[in-house]
Amino acid sequence: MAEIKPFKGLRFNTQKAGKIEELVCPPYDIISDEQRKNYLEKNPDNIIRLELPKGDHPYEDARTTLQTQLENGILKNDEKDSVYIYEEEFTINGLHTKFKGCIVRVKLEEFSKGIVLPHEETLSKAKQDRFNLMKATNCNFSQIYSLYMDPEHKIIDRLDQLSLDNAEIELTDDENVTHRLWTVTDSEQISAICKDFADKKLYIADGHHRYETALNYRNYCHENNIGNGGENYVMMMLVDMEHPGLVVLPTHRLVRDLPQFDSEKLLGECKDYFDTEENIAVNDAEKRLKELYDDGKKAFAFYGGNAVCTILVLKDNAVLSQLLPEKNEALRQLDVTVLHTLVLEKIFGIDADNMAKQINLTYVKQFDEAVSAVDQKNAQCAFILNPTRVTEIRDVAAAGEKMPQKSTYFYPKLITGLVMNSLDQN
Repeated sequence: MAEIKPFKGLRFNTQKAGKIEELVCPPYDIISDEQRKNYLEKNPDNIIRLELPKGDHPYEDARTTLQTQLENGILKNDEKDSVYIYEEEFTINGLHTKFKGCIVRVKLEEFSKGIVLPHEETLSKAKQDRFNLMKATNCNFSQIYSLYMDPEHKIIDRLDQLSLDNAEIELTDDENVTHRLWTVTDSEQISAICKDFADKKLYIADGHHRYETALNYRNYCHENNIGNGGENYVMMMLVDMEHPGLVVLPTHRLVRDLPQFDSEKLLGECKDYFDTEENIAVNDAEKRLKELYDDGKKAFAFYGGNAVCTILVLKDNAVLSQLLPEKNEALRQLDVTVLHTLVLEKIFGIDADNMAKQINLTYVKQFDEAVSAVDQKNAQCAFILNPTRVTEIRDVAAAGEKMPQKSTYFYPKLITGLVMNSLDQN
């Protein structure tokens, strides 16, 4: 099963680089150009210069920046092989919570082996960008976020015991999320952690593009007889799938630029498959969806403006078995599968390629943003969804299926820049 190992983390030397708060940043794919500029204005050595290089020769610039920071002592490798315990503490929707896991190297395995399992589709453009960056720098600047099953929770108990002291690094970011990092260097403790994972499968929560890129980069190194073994591993943050602090948020769908859009006709056709609850105040939609979610119903809300929603509740789960007989039951029963299959594809005619290219579909994470887009005529309608359950993610991945893009949004994101993984070490 999963093979993990410690590593000598590449980290900022804050005595030379400055405050760690000024050196880290959110994941590259949620940062705007303006935010990137602001990070670099605060500290020109911010990790974003490496993780999201810009300009005419971005990847070459990233390689040069990395070499310069290493030469100047801005970045340096830890002296001992280590496992890094990472915790995020935050408040979301009035709930104050936290979760903890460990950052390690994980041996790369093809998905077909069933050891590391994906759950979402990926885009080739994003993978090419990450491949070019890895080729130029031979480094993982951010960790892939993965989950594991541990019914007895032995691993988190061990990590809790190893992180009783004050964290080595603690900072609070712009979203009021507190990040903490501990370093474990004791060889016996590290060996115990590695053994704990010997019978575990890993389920990718966030970072599918980076994992597939790491596989491609490993193959590239082997084909060209380069590398010293470090390319066989990738940096991951591993979290107990049943950790009470795990939060998955929904990603809502906006429909735009469809010719001859007719909301009344749409809702009429939906009644073939859905029971409808009409004229629900938009501000009550999330509450009603939560009630249906807790009852195990397949439901989402249609918003076409005028501050009222229509709740759509699937009448018969068996209809997806008829339409998608080749798919596993775990995938067929997802809210997002129901929406995509019965509404977006069957009624609107938005096929999978259209969705992937976002020709008539836009994805947003905030409820208010979805409603505002319709009210301001930037979208013809919005579909408000419930979050995907972590158990559903597990079941889809275990069945060898992949969800549509933007089916899950784990909150909060892992911060980038606390620890990095140079593949120069074997």
